[in-house]
Amino acid sequence: MESIKAIIEALILASEAPLGLDKICTVLPQVEKSELKEILAALVAEYKERAGGICLEEVAGGFQFRTRPELGQWVKKLKGMKPASLSAAAMETLAIVAYRQPIVKSEIESIRGVDAGHALKVLMEKKLLRIVGRKDVPGRPIIYGTTKKFLEVFGLKDLSELPTLRELKELNEPAENVVPVEADEGAVTDEPAEELPGS
Repeated sequence: MESIKAIIEALILASEAPLGLDKICTVLPQVEKSELKEILAALVAEYKERAGGICLEEVAGGFQFRTRPELGQWVKKLKGMKPASLSAAAMETLAIVAYRQPIVKSEIESIRGVDAGHALKVLMEKKLLRIVGRKDVPGRPIIYGTTKKFLEVFGLKDLSELPTLRELKELNEPAENVVPVEADEGAVTDEPAEELPGS
């Protein structure tokens, strides 16, 4: 019989979306789930060690072959395409839903301060957001959440991999706020520079 590793590799390659462990278990019921986990971990490690053009990643609750991010410019050149982009309003709306889900339109608009209808429509069309139900209040407004495609596009295993708000704040803090200042002994420190009066 063919190697289980080779079969799993072929299944992942043939799958249009990230292939989950449970789905692999249904195709290979004769193999223990724990053994399949070990084989998947070995495959991920093999592709990482090989450092070739593709890698095997765990995203959106499954496994998927992807081109290495640092080679993206060459793939774009081949396909002659510009990366798909979202407007600032759509990105802001997507971030709010990702961090606050499940959430209704009025809550999104309360945070953004503007109408979110168009941004929600665009994100639904791109299959980054989905309707997860209706809130049990008068008017029964639609509740929004992210999709598996959202996880796939952003390379996340699950929502727990979203950066924390603290991490995002640290990323956005400009390095210019910290200026080396000469100490009495001539040593350089990382103390913030004193603000000049009136600045």
